Amino acid sequence: MSDAKKNPASIIKLLKKQYPYSKIALDYGNLFQLVVAVILSAQCTDVRVNKVTPALFKRFPEVSDFAECDVHELEKLIYSTGFYKNKAKNIKGAAQKTMKDFGGKVPDTMEKLLSLPGVARKTANVVLSSGFGRNEGIVVDTHVARICGLLGLVPKKMSDAKNAVKIEKILVKLVQKKDWGIFSFLMIDHGRAICIARRPKCEICPLNKICPSSTV
Repeated sequence: MSDAKKNPASIIKLLKKQYPYSKIALDYGNLFQLVVAVILSAQCTDVRVNKVTPALFKRFPEVSDFAECDVHELEKLIYSTGFYKNKAKNIKGAAQKTMKDFGGKVPDTMEKLLSLPGVARKTANVVLSSGFGRNEGIVVDTHVARICGLLGLVPKKMSDAKNAVKIEKILVKLVQKKDWGIFSFLMIDHGRAICIARRPKCEICPLNKICPSSTV
């Protein structure tokens, strides 16, 4: 079995073949809606977020609408995504800061995005990659952390999303920058379809010949 850590490009090539249309799973119509959707996705599934956002974005289509919204109405609309009070506060705060400091346009740098309430590095990476086509880092969620541990790209003992920053620092040295954006989406798709946490389908996994955790 080859060492996956020495050739992450092979992993990406195989996964691109398996998931040729891999991209962000969240639905949105403009850049601020993307920010909102990613904020809502914290501790919530993308499927649930996508059930909530159609009505939400119909009621508040633009950043200015979110900036002026009644926070209690916003809470009701996003209630099922969990942590709704904090999310509503952050979404409205992010909208107000975007209007005040950035002329109503979502900023396109890591530093400025991180100044928005509710926007941490993971959210900023998603917005930069999917919204602006810029790779400034690698999104590390539960799927990415777990699968990178199984593949030996990061130590198994740290393969938890709570170590996202440490994992990202390792991955940006292993993965070519041009693939930083797609890498996370490939890992997420793989984690949902084949490398499922409790029942991995190693027998049909395209990575089973290079994965040190394969049971095949």
